[in-house]
Amino acid sequence: MRVGRKKISALLMVLALLLSQAFYSQSVVKTNAEERTDVVDLIISLNAPEAEWGMAAGDTLQLQALHVYRDGHFEKASVGLKWKTSNKNVAAVDEKGIVSFAKHPGRTFISVTDGKFEDRIAFDYKNKEEQKVTVVKQKGERYQIIDRAISGMTLEEKVGQMMMPDFRKWNGKDVTNMLPEIEALVKKYKVGGVILFRENVVNTEQTIRLVHDYQLAADKYGLLVTIDQEGGIVTRLQQGTDMPGNMALGATRSKELALQVGDVIGKELAALGINTNFAPDMDVNNNPDNPVIGVRSFGEDPQLVSDLGVAYVKGLQQNGIAATAKHFPGHGDTSVDSHLGLPEVPHDKDRLTKVELFPFKKAMEAGVDAIMTAHVTFPKIDDTKVISKKDGTEIALPATLSPKVITGLIREELGFDGVVSTDAMNMQAIADHFGPVDAAIRAVQAGVDIVLMPIGLEEVTTGVLQAVKKGEISEERIEHSVKRILTLKVKRGIFKAENPEGADAQIERAKAIIGSAENKQVEAEAAARSVTMVKNSGALPLKLLEDKKIVVVGTTYIDSLADAVKKHHANTATIQIAGEALSNEQAKLVEVADAVIIGSYTFDVKGRAPDNALMGIYKQIIQKTDQPVIAVGIRNPYDIMAYPEVDAYLAQYGFRNASFAATADTIFGKNNPTGKLPVTIPDGKGGALYEFGHGLSYQP
Repeated sequence: MRVGRKKISALLMVLALLLSQAFYSQSVVKTNAEERTDVVDLIISLNAPEAEWGMAAGDTLQLQALHVYRDGHFEKASVGLKWKTSNKNVAAVDEKGIVSFAKHPGRTFISVTDGKFEDRIAFDYKNKEEQKVTVVKQKGERYQIIDRAISGMTLEEKVGQMMMPDFRKWNGKDVTNMLPEIEALVKKYKVGGVILFRENVVNTEQTIRLVHDYQLAADKYGLLVTIDQEGGIVTRLQQGTDMPGNMALGATRSKELALQVGDVIGKELAALGINTNFAPDMDVNNNPDNPVIGVRSFGEDPQLVSDLGVAYVKGLQQNGIAATAKHFPGHGDTSVDSHLGLPEVPHDKDRLTKVELFPFKKAMEAGVDAIMTAHVTFPKIDDTKVISKKDGTEIALPATLSPKVITGLIREELGFDGVVSTDAMNMQAIADHFGPVDAAIRAVQAGVDIVLMPIGLEEVTTGVLQAVKKGEISEERIEHSVKRILTLKVKRGIFKAENPEGADAQIERAKAIIGSAENKQVEAEAAARSVTMVKNSGALPLKLLEDKKIVVVGTTYIDSLADAVKKHHANTATIQIAGEALSNEQAKLVEVADAVIIGSYTFDVKGRAPDNALMGIYKQIIQKTDQPVIAVGIRNPYDIMAYPEVDAYLAQYGFRNASFAATADTIFGKNNPTGKLPVTIPDGKGGALYEFGHGLSYQP
């Protein structure tokens, strides 16, 4: 009898537990559906006409549900939702909205409800051979969430969406975590995005927490969290995979590799919560004297830049990262750095169409998300003159502030309706000649959507608001930009979350992605295939007995080159040049060396000028040394112009570790160089020292 009572008691306890769980579940739904009286609808974000879709990984797709609020804004919902499928043979869906396709022909409807509102979306699986899934969106006014959002926004909210400040430092210290003062500014001015710099992104955990806190501070709409993660010399992340850069990719001539590089960068940014990349640089670098673009470009050939740039964009965007082609209409044929002055590109429209504009047009046709402008004057496109606030002189209007460039060329002629961002508004090309507020107003009047890094967020925001109220800028002009910005956010799934996931879970997932062995393999392959053997008079590959001495000579990054060489030949000494000549001790080391490797690093035309003291030292070493002298152009491939008599010359296009390793492998014959010059190396006399496409190899 006692045993029976125990069984009955246990059954009653189980029943009570089940009833309590059911009651709790219903109460959660009730709370989410009924307590939020300002929620007026629930939709699947993919039903919005602006939303794009793609398979997240393998045969799965993450669906997002959005609560639409009375004022028109929308946020990502996650608590108290129930997902279901109408046909498990086609696809299943879990409690988080992750759809798994079963590869069975047919249609399924995936639906979601919060207990009050419901929405659904259809997927068709065509056939086993093609394994093609198509989405069939629902239609109707309820899915016009962007227009509804804009109609409910205040002017302050609209202008705030267009502002993208940087908080690189605060009171002289690097900003690596959210500060109350920064949080207050993000909230007060309702900014639509922020840009991060190397000072802000120290490691994976810290970066994720900072980005997470920025999104918590966002007002109603998710933030565009952006970064310049181009690869190569413009690499902001201090941890993870360091790609060798665009000109290195140009040397590989591989669209497939450019796609893989974009994919890896996209995966790592997404893992960190960063959703927008101001990359790739699609300038055509046909000016060897360019001090700011150089190896950031894929090369001097418009078709090469287009092919690799479009592939790179695809790699980013297939990971949900908004990609940006920069710097429109083209910063490649300049000899002035727009960070320091106002460059000019004097060419006519026909030449610009064939060269500078060509890659941007191809990127637009391929669906790039955004365009960044150049602080460069193009007098043959816009000959408007303005008075400089710097010295009162008459200057040409930069492209960033030009209605003829932004509205006339980008919008009307090229038909691009994506987001257009200014380059940094604190650069001297703009800051020297225009006041912060005047520059921002001109940019908005010209047609740009995002004012990047305004000098004084409060001053600039207030100035733009006043310009609207005075009628200098129409509210309709502002709304066009806001629509493009919100479209990008919906397209890339950038939403503010009602119940944000904790940073810890995101950190755990990111650890398996950031700097993974698979990503590092892409990095190593890109570096190895990029190394270009420009000259070899029998000096390479280097074959020395262990007791023979190698001396590595140079200045910047010379230790990195020497360390890579030492992995192949331990008997290697390093000479760090500090003055305008070698010391007696250094000269003796060179004299007794069995081989000399010069690590040459320049970033502008002055560095390789004939009268440059450092280049003079390299030339003396080449002239006085009977043993092989091998030079490595660490950054610019043009360095050989200063010392064409060298026995062998390798171009590696950047200073990341993988590039040094690939160069050392090439020097010792472990890597067969296959890179081809993405630029012409001039002879300084109007001709070519080495033509575009030149490149030697150890094997036919």
